Amino acid sequence: MNIQINRETLLKPLTSVTSIVEKRHTLPILSNLLLEAKQGKIYLTATDLEMQISLSVDSAATGDFSTTISAKKLLDICRSLPDNAEINMATNDSRITLKAGKSRFNLQTLPAADYPEITKTQTVGTLVTIGQGLLKSLLKQVEFAMAQQDIRYYLNGLLFEVIANRLNVVGTDGHRLSFTSAELKQNYEKQEIILPRKTVLELVKLLDDSEDDVQIELANNQVNFSFGNIKLISKVIDGKFPDYNRVIPTGHQNTFSIERLGVLLAMQRASILSNEKYRGIRMVLSNNNLKLISTNSDQEEAEEELEINYNGAGLDIGFNVTYLIDVLNNTNSEQVNFSFADANSSCLITVPNNNDYKYVVMPMRI
Repeated sequence: MNIQINRETLLKPLTSVTSIVEKRHTLPILSNLLLEAKQGKIYLTATDLEMQISLSVDSAATGDFSTTISAKKLLDICRSLPDNAEINMATNDSRITLKAGKSRFNLQTLPAADYPEITKTQTVGTLVTIGQGLLKSLLKQVEFAMAQQDIRYYLNGLLFEVIANRLNVVGTDGHRLSFTSAELKQNYEKQEIILPRKTVLELVKLLDDSEDDVQIELANNQVNFSFGNIKLISKVIDGKFPDYNRVIPTGHQNTFSIERLGVLLAMQRASILSNEKYRGIRMVLSNNNLKLISTNSDQEEAEEELEINYNGAGLDIGFNVTYLIDVLNNTNSEQVNFSFADANSSCLITVPNNNDYKYVVMPMRI
């Protein structure tokens, strides 16, 4: 069996599926990807047993076949070949030979029948349609608030919540919470799943900025994404996500609006002398004035002073400056609103004239 394909046609999908392949695994076949030729197309599939990505590309293939091949070696070979090189693949028993120009590579394979594909659930779930660019934007707005390897496993991902004609996406690590929402094309019954962190990060890489549709099928133990020539199947986190509505405050009276880039740069400068471990910064509010103050164990101090339109109560509150910088870096608005209840309250950051995005950071003692 033979496959003829251009390097550029193969390289991008190969890079996409290979990104989820673990470098070290107890099952050797999981270092491979499943390579299938059917009806003039090549299908590439990779899995880590929690998530599976499949892509299809057009090729000149003679006959149908399937095998598994080292994902890393195939990717390294494709990357090393000249631009627009024509690649010929031929299988022979437990080997596959790749030829391009005067280059020739003979690789070992493992049987396709042994490849542990994730089977799509037979349970019919809620089928949601949303634009690729919009979904990518939602994920990027909240992904930074996800926990990393937290023992509270339900925090190591994002909440996907469908309510009526809204898709809400929420991330939290217990110290901060990020919420964003978008309108859907129709009404749905309420359903929610927790999408694992790795799946979120892969989706952000795979999605483009177009208005082309993504089909999302939400089932109790699985979520499926279909867009373009890509199909992604992922297990979901079995757990109860925190009630974000209890975390997002309402009615904060002490509020000011400020230019996003200006306060971001000021926080970045002030953070230079913050404690390297705790990253604390004080936000000191007085009449039309905001001071950002940081100190460290060497008794060094940085202070930034900004003019603001503020007539609320005088406040002195400590926060982890990294959390504040993260939200300012991931917001496109020129202006942002900061809101506080009192000197012990959380900080609510919103965007003017937009109720679809809310960010909460808890205070810290400095």
